[in-house]
Amino acid sequence: MPRYELCLILKAMQRPEIAAVLRRTVETLFERGAIVRGLENLGERRLPYKISKHDCRHSQGGYFSIDFHSSPNIISGLLEYLERDIDVLRPTVLKKDIEISKTQCCGSSPEKTKQASLH
Repeated sequence: MPRYELCLILKAMQRPEIAAVLRRTVETLFERGAIVRGLENLGERRLPYKISKHDCRHSQGGYFSIDFHSSPNIISGLLEYLERDIDVLRPTVLKKDIEISKTQCCGSSPEKTKQASLH
């Protein structure tokens, strides 16, 4: 299953309401067969521009990131669900790249790398 990152901007709310929205979102991911790897609170801040959503204008929002693995065919349904959620201002799903291994390239040796850094 590919790895994705769900970036959410939630409307400005108190902590219990934020926890309820995040719980709903993670449970929705679980119901659709996703494996959640992590949840990160990126803080509340002023939005770069006012967002009109569900007949309200918002200038402040909470930013969150959810790291998960899932089948690609659930993404469109997930975004559709989140667009209808009155507490979510902007949902965005990004596909994460496969991590590149940290081993050295076959064309470089430790001695060449050391010599290059000395010059």
